[in-house]
Amino acid sequence: MIIPKTREQIELIRESAQIVSKTLGMLATEIKPGVTTLHLDQLAETFIRDHGAVPGFLGLYDFPNSLCMSPNAQVVHGIPNDKPLEEGEIISIDCGALKNGYYGDHAYTFPVGKVSEEVEKLLTITKESLYIGMREFKAGNRVGDVGYAIQKYTEDHGYGVVRELVGHGLGAKMHESPEMPNYGRRGRGKKFVEGMVVAIEPMINLGTKRIKQLSDGWTILTADNKPSAHFEHDVALIDGKPELLSTFSYIYEALGIESKEEDEFREKTL
Repeated sequence: MIIPKTREQIELIRESAQIVSKTLGMLATEIKPGVTTLHLDQLAETFIRDHGAVPGFLGLYDFPNSLCMSPNAQVVHGIPNDKPLEEGEIISIDCGALKNGYYGDHAYTFPVGKVSEEVEKLLTITKESLYIGMREFKAGNRVGDVGYAIQKYTEDHGYGVVRELVGHGLGAKMHESPEMPNYGRRGRGKKFVEGMVVAIEPMINLGTKRIKQLSDGWTILTADNKPSAHFEHDVALIDGKPELLSTFSYIYEALGIESKEEDEFREKTL
C-alpha cells in the first residue's frame, strides 16, 4: 500500500536525504587510488552521526556496514573492505541516514581517477536516465511510465537494465510501496498519488542485464563481469510534479563541477 506523506513528513525525509547528500559530498574528495572502501565507510558513519542521524543501512536486514560500496562489476550491496581502490575503477556508493523517524537513501557512482571513455559514457547515460525517469514521476502517470523511460533510454545505448533490483517507496521505512523497476510498460503499474515519496535508482550494466550474487549473501555483480553504474535520488510528488529531496550538488561543489541538471526538480521559491 502506498503511504502518502504530509508536507511536514516530506520535510523530515528531505532532512535525512540532505544528510546523505552531504555525506556523499564529503566522500567525493576522499575517493582516490589507494584508499580503501572500509576507510570511506568509517568516514561516512562518523559524518552521519555528527549530523544528528544514524546510518540507515548499518544493521538493516543485518547489513554489516554504513555504506554499500560496489566497485566495477559489482552492481549494488557491496560490503566495504580493506582492498585499495585503483586508478581507472568506478565505485558506486549507496548511503542511507535515519533522523527523526524518517529515512534518506541515495547513491552516486564515482570514477576513481581517470576512467576509460567507454565507462565514462556508461556513467553519463545512467545518470541521464535517472532524470529522464524522474520526469515521468508526475500526476496521472504510473510506475511503468518511469520504468519504460529509463529502460528505453539505456537500452537504446546498448546497455543492460537489471531486472531483479528496483527502486522503492521511502519514509518511516527504508523500503515502502511501490517498487520502482527500471523497466516497464507505459500506463502499467500503480498510479502515482500526491505526497508519495520514492527512491528512483537506475542500475545499468555495460553488458548483459543478468546478475549473480557472491557467497557473502549481499554483493550483486554482473554475470559477464563488465562494469555497472548506479545513481539514485529521493523524489516527492508535490503539486503533481516531481520535487527532489536529495541532491548531487555537494558532490559537484567538492569536485568543481558545474551542473544545472537538477534545476527543474528543485523546490520552487519566490
